[in-house]
Amino acid sequence: MAIVNRTPDSFYDRGATYGLDAAVARVDAAVAEGADIVDIGGVPAGHGADVDISEELRRTQPLVSATRERHPALVISVDTWRAEVAEALCAEGADLINDPWAGADPGVARVAAAYGVGLVCSHSGRLEPRARPRRVDYAGAGGVVADVIMHTCALAERAVGLGVRSDAIVLDPTCDFGKNTLQSLELVRRLDELVQTRWPVLVAMSQKDFIGETLGAPLGDRLAGTLAATAVAVWHGALVVRAHEVAETRAVLDMVAAIRGDRPPAAATRP
Repeated sequence: MAIVNRTPDSFYDRGATYGLDAAVARVDAAVAEGADIVDIGGVPAGHGADVDISEELRRTQPLVSATRERHPALVISVDTWRAEVAEALCAEGADLINDPWAGADPGVARVAAAYGVGLVCSHSGRLEPRARPRRVDYAGAGGVVADVIMHTCALAERAVGLGVRSDAIVLDPTCDFGKNTLQSLELVRRLDELVQTRWPVLVAMSQKDFIGETLGAPLGDRLAGTLAATAVAVWHGALVVRAHEVAETRAVLDMVAAIRGDRPPAAATRP
């Protein structure tokens, strides 16, 4: 899953794909580099300037429309927690709603059901959308892994009850959101426990703060850590990887698949 954000204040690229032409070009490049899904967003996840619904749609609607026209077979994901935005983007051809704020707007699941699209059920540690980061105490909930399993599975079951297809639901443990570095590391280390719920699992770890803190690495120097965490997560059974660096991530996925025996080598000619 390639990340393409039309935001002027993205924590990673600082607005490199804010312009529509630049965003469309990045979608084209991501597909060429091996992306199966493109995740389009118009609001940064972090705390910052308010982006209202009309502005979010101004940023995302033309990009979803252009992407659908240029890549008819591509899975288009939209990164939003607002039902009104999700509905408008599904009408433009989106296939998946990536709700990063754990059903803060309960209408998002209803939109997924109405349009027959997929839904990402995430875990935000009960933080409000775009809240300032803070650690949540999971001691009374059996620890962070148990809390993630409980809340994401509950969201998934609610979505099915509303009519979302059970085969179109994905769980995201959402590293960094309401978690400190040690908690995010534990989620990656024990990701197999979330996979054992039998819901497909998405991981979104690219360039995140827990990787920077673990390695003492600033933004721009977190690729190695991101790819290492990706390999571990995929080995544990993650099905979808949300990434900024598509070509490098594609290589990691293919290598892990070959080690597991799920993919033959591109060439095996050595005697």
